[in-house]
Amino acid sequence: MPAERKHEDRFLSRRTRQALPCSCLITVTAYQEMKSNIQIAQEAEALPIDKVGRRLGLRKKELIHYGRGMAKMSLSVMDRLGARSDGRLILVTSINPTRGGEGKTTQAIGITQALARIRKRASVCLREPSLAPVFGIKGGGCGAGYSQVIPMDEINLHFTGDIHAVGSANNLLAAMIDNHIFFGNELGIDSVGLNWNRSVDMSDRLLRKVTVGQGQSRPGVEHVTGFQVTAASEVMAIMGMTDGFRDLKKRLGKIVFGFSRDGKPLTAKDLKAHGSMATLLKDALHPNLVQTIEGVPAFVHGGPFANIADGCNSIISTRMALKLSDYVVTEAGFGSDLGAEKFLDIKCRVGKMTPHAVVVIATLRALRHHGGAEDVHQPNLEATRTGFANLAHHVGNISAFGLPAVVAINMFPGDEMQRKELEWLVVECGKLGVGCHLSSVYMRGGAGGIEVARDLVRLSEERSRVSYCYPIRASLADKAERIARRVYGGDGITLSKTAREKIEQLEQLGYGKFPVVMAKTQYSLTSDPNIRGAPTGFKVPIRDIRVQAGAGTVVMLCGSMLTMPGLPRHPAAEKIDILPDGTIKGLF
Repeated sequence: MPAERKHEDRFLSRRTRQALPCSCLITVTAYQEMKSNIQIAQEAEALPIDKVGRRLGLRKKELIHYGRGMAKMSLSVMDRLGARSDGRLILVTSINPTRGGEGKTTQAIGITQALARIRKRASVCLREPSLAPVFGIKGGGCGAGYSQVIPMDEINLHFTGDIHAVGSANNLLAAMIDNHIFFGNELGIDSVGLNWNRSVDMSDRLLRKVTVGQGQSRPGVEHVTGFQVTAASEVMAIMGMTDGFRDLKKRLGKIVFGFSRDGKPLTAKDLKAHGSMATLLKDALHPNLVQTIEGVPAFVHGGPFANIADGCNSIISTRMALKLSDYVVTEAGFGSDLGAEKFLDIKCRVGKMTPHAVVVIATLRALRHHGGAEDVHQPNLEATRTGFANLAHHVGNISAFGLPAVVAINMFPGDEMQRKELEWLVVECGKLGVGCHLSSVYMRGGAGGIEVARDLVRLSEERSRVSYCYPIRASLADKAERIARRVYGGDGITLSKTAREKIEQLEQLGYGKFPVVMAKTQYSLTSDPNIRGAPTGFKVPIRDIRVQAGAGTVVMLCGSMLTMPGLPRHPAAEKIDILPDGTIKGLF
């Protein structure tokens, strides 16, 4: 078992303990004793990565070391363990978050540590953090408090270079497209219909639309294009879906980058680009192994956003974790309307896997937000009552998929004093037929998630089966319609003229059988980020469609959702710095 941390917990006052229901009794670290995330991570005593690997049953030759405390795992692990039965898969999702996020990654890590504390062979599967949110509004993607993966600074920055490799492969194809046009355009590429953007792992709104090739005299060289954040690229989506090098090269070759002047789809294979693209990804395809603060194995691999992509870590890393662990906890980006829906309708279909149980994360601040509160940090039972409709909707989504669920309230310092709201939440969740636990993993690590872990072990003993939102043979419009109605709670979709024409074109070309990726805001069940709670009577406007033939999906851009985010007025980058001794500060 991992060693106990050196910090000491402080208990609630006797009067407060007596006032709370039994299920709400928790111990917390006093707020003033909580250090910053990066301080906690930097002071953690990490195990040698070889020892973490041995705990999983990995052999020394199956680990490829990357700096301190990080390694890649050879794909040969799957050849050796292919016949071994899988462990139990647990999915962590959430309600619609506030702009600061509701701690879903923190909870996934903490719950995994809690499983290890009750002597379960557990590991956690996460996505790789993108530099876009790290230096933008949301911060890093390694968890928080005493539920983090380490080395947090390395993982949040360049890590093992996977995202850079994805961007390089993406941009190589862009360069080869323009180079082909420059040298005569033998394929007859229609530069007006090009849909392959360059990518960069940074939020930069001014790159959304750019003109390239200026000053060149050859026809078709100068044209309008743009950039997308690397996490939204099809190459990233392919990395998440592939199962090995042969499949990777095949999928890359299927990428449709545009059309010829006579309407024929043109692929990366037509340009003979897929082999070199796969070569750039030769190291990135191997899953990454790190550890939590408590020494529990963590698989961190793949990095698509959930609001503009599929929002799941790679299939190959999840499969590997299931072979090496008895319990695997994974998260899917944002709420059940985005991450969980895509995890179940896309990743589980492609990867042939089924979660045994689901955790729905909520916070008091998010419930107050959805209840209309202006100051979400102040006690507000009325707002919590109203905002509960959003939580109830997400719990209903998981039930509609046919999976057992438990609610975990992510506790921040001071939340334990909100007796009336917490007591009311536990009772109301019981009326929904789900257990509700107060999870203090942020403040206490695995010790703060024991109740959640035990409930998940109980739930995962039952046989589960996913009831997909739509049949794969349904039309593209029907798939989107079903998601809008069943998952978002709306009255369907509206299609722009452009979207309608592209759906007709894609279905004629044979891409209609693909699952759909709804690119929608994470802040609301609707396509409008300002609409809170659980609204009804709305329709989801789909303005544009993109095919990702290599990933095997069709992306539907809803409302004003863009694939290149911008920085906020005061980005997190303003507070990040490095000291003369090389110590990083301000990263969170």
